Amino acid sequence: MLQLLELPAAEIARLLAAGELRSEEVVQACLDRVAERDDELWAWAFIDAEAALARARARDGEARRGPLHGLPVGVKDVIDTADLPTSYGSSIYEGHQPARDADCVAWLRAQGAVILGKTVTTEFATYEPPPTRNPHDSDRTPGGSSSGSAAAVAAGMAPLAYGTQTAGSVIRPASFCGVVGFKPSHGWRSTAGIKRLSERLDTLGTFGRTVADAALPAGFAPPERGQGKIAFCRTPWWDRVETGAMLEDAAARLGLPELELPAAFAGLADAQETVMALDVARNLEPEWRDHREGLSQAMRDYLERARAVTAEAAEEGAALGARCRAALPDVLTGLDALLVPAAAGEAPLRSEGHTGNPLFCRAWTLLGVPAVSVPGLQGPAGLPVGVQLVGLDEAAVLAAAAWVEAALA
Repeated sequence: MLQLLELPAAEIARLLAAGELRSEEVVQACLDRVAERDDELWAWAFIDAEAALARARARDGEARRGPLHGLPVGVKDVIDTADLPTSYGSSIYEGHQPARDADCVAWLRAQGAVILGKTVTTEFATYEPPPTRNPHDSDRTPGGSSSGSAAAVAAGMAPLAYGTQTAGSVIRPASFCGVVGFKPSHGWRSTAGIKRLSERLDTLGTFGRTVADAALPAGFAPPERGQGKIAFCRTPWWDRVETGAMLEDAAARLGLPELELPAAFAGLADAQETVMALDVARNLEPEWRDHREGLSQAMRDYLERARAVTAEAAEEGAALGARCRAALPDVLTGLDALLVPAAAGEAPLRSEGHTGNPLFCRAWTLLGVPAVSVPGLQGPAGLPVGVQLVGLDEAAVLAAAAWVEAALA
C-alpha cells in the first residue's frame, strides 16, 4: 500500500481507468496514511471516512465520468461542500454546513472524483498561522493559506487537493512542502461557493506531486514536456531572496537567458497588497461588525489596517496592474514562461509566528496570469525550495514547468 501512495495521481488515474485498481483501495490507503500521520501534521479540518469509502465504492460500481473518476481529492476549508462542514478556518463558523457545493466541488463530483475531506486553512485564508506542520520538518510551517492542502499532498494523504490564492497561498506552500502548486489565470473557473476575499484576486488552484498531477483537477490536458522558451527573471524583489545563489545556479544549469522587467513592474507587489486589503476589509465587514470577538488578534489587527486603505489607493493599484498586464505580451515576446522565485527560501520555523512572505507571488496574482511552483531544489537546512514559472497561457506554462521539473529531478 505504501507503493500505491508513492504513485503520481496521473498513474493512479490510469490504473483506475484500466480496472487494475479500485477507488476504494486508493481511498482506504489515503485514510490509513491520515490515521498514521495527521495527529502530527494537522492537515485535515474534517474527514468522514465512512462517507468517503461509500463514495469510492459507488464510483467503482458505475461508468467512468471523466479523468478524475475514483481519485480522492482534498478540498481547502474555504470551499463549500454540501456534505461536509466548512468553517473557513474560523471559530465563528465552527460546524457550519453549507446548503450546496461550491461550483468547483460540483465539477469535481461530475468528473467522478471522491471528496476525501476538508483541508486546514489559515483563518479566512489570510495570515493567522494554523496548527498544520510541514511534513519535511514538523518545526516548520507548510506555508499558507492552503496549508493543509499542500501538507496533505506532500505527506501522501491525498494525491490531489484544491487550494486558493489571493496573494501567494498556492505557490508558496507548494514550494515549502516540495509539491507542485498550479494557479491558473484569474477567473479560469467560477469561485462561487468559495469564501470571498477579493473578487479581483481570488483564484482557485491545485496541488499534486507532479506538474501533470496538478493539471488534472484543473481540467487541463497533461502537459507535453517541450523545453519551450524560458527566461530567468530575478524580479524587482531579488534583494529579499534568501536562496538567490541556488536559483541562479539552477537557471545556469538550465541554460536560461535573463530578462529584466520594466521599471513599472516594481510597484506591483505593493499594489496587490493595497487592492487586497481594501477588498478583504469590505468582504469581511459582516464578521468585523457582528463577530469581532471571534476573530484572532492577527485578523483584527489586519482588518484595522485594511479598513484605513482608501478606495482611491486601491484603484491606483488596480490601474497599475492593468497597465502592466497590457504590457506583458510585449515583455514576454518570444517566451513561453519566466522562471522566478516562488518564495524567499525554505519554510520558516513555526516559532516565528507566520507562514512565510507572499511577496514573490503578489505581482503575478495581481496580473492574473498562470503560475506553477515546481520542486527540485534543496535549501541549506535540507528543506524543499521551489521555482515558479509564470506566463500568459496555461498550456505553455505547464509545458515549461514539466520540462523544468524533469531537468531538476
